[in-house]
Amino acid sequence: MTISTSSLVPAAARPDRNCPLCPRLADFRAQARAREPDWFNSPVDSFGDANARLLIVGLAPGLQGANRTGRPFTGDYAGDLLYATLLEYGFASGTYRARPDDGLQLVDCRISNAVRCVPPQNKPLPAEINTCRQFLGATIASMPKLSAMVLLGRIAHESTLKALGLRLAAAPFAHGAVHMANSGIKLYDSYHCSRYNTNTGVLTADMFRNVFATVRKDLNRA
Repeated sequence: MTISTSSLVPAAARPDRNCPLCPRLADFRAQARAREPDWFNSPVDSFGDANARLLIVGLAPGLQGANRTGRPFTGDYAGDLLYATLLEYGFASGTYRARPDDGLQLVDCRISNAVRCVPPQNKPLPAEINTCRQFLGATIASMPKLSAMVLLGRIAHESTLKALGLRLAAAPFAHGAVHMANSGIKLYDSYHCSRYNTNTGVLTADMFRNVFATVRKDLNRA
């Protein structure tokens, strides 16, 4: 599948700490700050080098994960599975200890989210996804060596396709599916590595590992 990237336009690379663009999320953030003033409680920026070839796109910060720690996928079960997999396939080095000062480093890899602020019940509204897409587009546009993207779940998949200017029907979401952009970027679909998906058997560790094994093989060939 050929995907156009011509719709990407320059935008602010990250939302402001007090971003007001999504009133519901701003209100939820304010409530979290009042309840847990020592938490990060702000839009979570991307983690990793902009010169990386691989970008992983998740859904949104978890309330007690990235919203608490300030680093994507850090402090909740999804991060346990993601970072263990990245370490296994050479996309990270060090030791993951579920805190942003654990010294873990990404290798040729960057992690971001379709929505930068924590949503109530982990469910952003369509308008919030659309509003935050400008930051996803800016992240993609800021990576000159980008050649592979892993899209975790349908929302990340669909928001990325829209950021790239592709009709959703042209590249349907399916775990393990691969779509090719005309710029040479490959998009790899995976079910999200959430506790719910793994507990219900929607996603197994082997299914998740297989996606990154394919990415590693393809990047090694490049």
